[in-house]
Parts: sequence; C-alpha cells; structure tokens
Amino acid sequence: MTEVSSAEHEVSEWDLEPGDVIERKQLHAKYGGRTQGAIGPSAKTPNVMIFTDPIAGEKHGYYDGWMPDGFFHYSGEGQYGDQRMLSGNASILNHAAEGRALRVFQGARGNVTYLGRFAAAGWYEADAPETGGGPLRKVIVFKLRPLDTPPQHPGTKLGRLLAEQHETVTEIDIERLETEKTFVDPNREPYEAERRESKLVLDFSAYLRTKGHRVNRQRILPAGDETRPLLTDLYVPDLDLLIEAKGSVTRENMRMALGQLIDYNRFVGAKHQAILVPSKPRPDLIELVRAAGQVIIWPEGNGYKCSDAHLLPHA
Repeated sequence: MTEVSSAEHEVSEWDLEPGDVIERKQLHAKYGGRTQGAIGPSAKTPNVMIFTDPIAGEKHGYYDGWMPDGFFHYSGEGQYGDQRMLSGNASILNHAAEGRALRVFQGARGNVTYLGRFAAAGWYEADAPETGGGPLRKVIVFKLRPLDTPPQHPGTKLGRLLAEQHETVTEIDIERLETEKTFVDPNREPYEAERRESKLVLDFSAYLRTKGHRVNRQRILPAGDETRPLLTDLYVPDLDLLIEAKGSVTRENMRMALGQLIDYNRFVGAKHQAILVPSKPRPDLIELVRAAGQVIIWPEGNGYKCSDAHLLPHA
C-alpha cells in the first residue's frame, strides 16, 4: 500500500463540497488562514483560501469570475501601486510547489460559498485604478483551472462581452456608450473632456450621415491574455477612415491621439487616420500630425474642415 504523506492526508480531510455555504469565522477556525483579506494561506492546513466578491470588484475594474476560456480569472491583492508577485499573490502562484490546495470562495465576510478546488494555470497583467479612485496601475490576474467543478458561463459584464465576440475586430453601433474606461475604471464618472469628445463624435457622425456616409465603431480584442477591449471612436467604411476624438486642442492630446490611432490601426488597417478636435489647431500641431501620416478634422461654420482637403472634399 502506498504511504500517504501528512500533507496529502490533511488535504483529504477537507469536507466542503462545491456549493457549500459556511461562515468565514468557522472556516478559518477549522482550516486556518487569515480571517480578513482576500487571500489567506493557512499555517494550520495545506490550503490557500481566496475570496472573491464579483459585484463589488466589478465597480473597481476587477472582473473576478469565469471567462470564456473555461478558467476562473482572479485579481491579485494590493490596493495601491503596481501589484507585485509577493505575499498572498506568491502563495497562489506557488501553491502546487508548496503542496497546498487552492480553495476559492465567493463572498468576503459573513457566510461564504465554496466554489471548489482550483490550480493556478498562469497569470497576466491588466489595468485597474487604485482603491478610492486613484490612478491606473498594473494588477495581476490569475487564471485558475477548476479541479472538482465544471466551468460555468461568464457572469461579469466583461466575461459576457468576451463570450459574444468571436473575431478580433467587431463592428458596433456608434450610439453605444461603451468606452475603454467602461471596462478599466467603470466606477469613475466621465471627465468633462470625455463628454466633449462624445458630443464631437455624435455631431460629426450625424453630419456624415447627411452626406450619405455610413458610420460605426469597432471593438477590438487583441490576441493572447488581453481581456480588456479597445474601442475606436469612429470609423467611416466608404472613406476607410479611422477617427480618434479629443475634447481640446493641446499637444498632449495630439500625441495621445496619434498613439491611440497607431494602436487601433494595427487591427483595423484603415487607409486613413484622423484626429477630430473642436477647433483648428495651431500650425505646429497640424504639422506634427501630418508628419505622422495622419490628418486633423475640426468643425467650421456649418460643416467641417480637414488638414487634407482631398479626404473630405464635400465637408
């Protein structure tokens, strides 16, 4: 008969089944681990217990839960600054090497629901704001493979969106209010500049439609572990024109728009790229954009002007 190690023996004594509900205090009294916090490696038993609150997390750009790849994606710990592979995060990454079982629970306090035993199957980085609405930083997201429960359908807004998108680039209606911030920092109210950008796009879209042009937007999902979609401001198919809007005419905004258009156009492949702004930029900024092979569009009178008059001959 094969001799069973003490660690294997203690793991076998785990008596919770997926779906069982237990008070968190009782859980830790029996199996050890920290009574607070999201990640609790136990010194009493060979377990790492992690806790997820998808509803609260989603408000802050954490999308813990099942994804279309069949893995449970779990955001690491660390409320300020870039998250690092230390402490509780390291205990998830190294749980197998340390002989610990990885146990996932839904809920953070009071009664929690045991979701099952998982194994860390890799990790990637995503953007999310600091706690309290601070600046964006890098967060660690673990991909957890279920060992004793079948994968579930995605339940978060991001998970459902990814399940619906089967191509890298998907056309969406111009009126959809999704932005990249919707998925990165969903709890933040739009800045005034962003509201101006939205109005610019809607006004210019309406104008293009009066000229017989069709307009849309594109949602881009880069390959690999990228799980936050990119969203273009405007695309005009018959002109093969990709547009990024900015709410003010500053050098910083011009530089940012140039980079965004380069990023988006890796996937869209539009022949023309333009920056839409609320007024005519000064000559040096027009030259900056021209040097990058792009153009600028701005409202003038009852129509629009373009730094390349041939692109919008009837504007």
